[in-house]
Amino acid sequence: MRVGFLGPRATFTDMAVREIFPSAESIPFQTIPECMDAVEEGKTDLCLVPLENALEGSVNITLDYLIHEVELPIIGETTMPIRQHFMVHKANQHRWKEIELIYSHSHAIAQCHRFLHQQFKGVRCETTTSTAAAAQYVKEHPEIRAAAIGNALSAKEYGLIIVKEDIHDFGHNHTRFVILSKNSDDKPDIKRVPDSFKTTIMVTLPSDQAGTLHQVLSAFAWRKLNLSKIESRPMKTGLGNYFFIIDIEMKMDDVLIPGAIAELEALGCKVKVLGSYPSFQLKKAAKGSL
Repeated sequence: MRVGFLGPRATFTDMAVREIFPSAESIPFQTIPECMDAVEEGKTDLCLVPLENALEGSVNITLDYLIHEVELPIIGETTMPIRQHFMVHKANQHRWKEIELIYSHSHAIAQCHRFLHQQFKGVRCETTTSTAAAAQYVKEHPEIRAAAIGNALSAKEYGLIIVKEDIHDFGHNHTRFVILSKNSDDKPDIKRVPDSFKTTIMVTLPSDQAGTLHQVLSAFAWRKLNLSKIESRPMKTGLGNYFFIIDIEMKMDDVLIPGAIAELEALGCKVKVLGSYPSFQLKKAAKGSL
């Protein structure tokens, strides 16, 4: 099985693939959209992409590309602890407090705002396509007094020295990754028992009816369907036009979720099922590894 992920090697996504699909052929791509395109074009069987972080919220490029550009159902998800470290080239190991540039993915930089504000106020942060890309760049440019933010695997992969561990602002730092396939009937070959199941739907409200969102939520409430997330995203058709992504805490059944969808459609809403899938929790992070 071929699984695409956001590269280069040693990103957090790579680590999630290694945990969930240890025997798969993992193939790195430079961007998240390229990961999804590879599945659509048959270059990979699946891809695993980050969807949401506990500190910084949704990964908008994943969500928007999934909604607007590709038709790939979600067939699984995994949540993994995230540990961000501050790393430098060995040439700068003893003067790391004098670095002049910091590289990482935008989400990683945002997750470490407190540390950067207190320790490196005024130092410029440059965004990269991934945390591992930042580590690779620092490795290849020892002449620059620079640092990268990323995981311990990227430090090992690219020969960098971790000078400060766990620099993220809050301890409960987790990222949710989703598994995408061309076929909604595909079952990910994961040698783990699911911790739970979810169904994710996209709902577009009618534009000329007041109170529709309240009615939408009521359709789930009286059926006692627990919603773990509801998020609005712009439809990109004009200001004030939004759709909603809703996560339901159960797998698709024959009665309750179809009944709720039918009720929403009767209200004039457009409903699209993005996936009904198992959820896996990677609860433990080895010291220095995530």
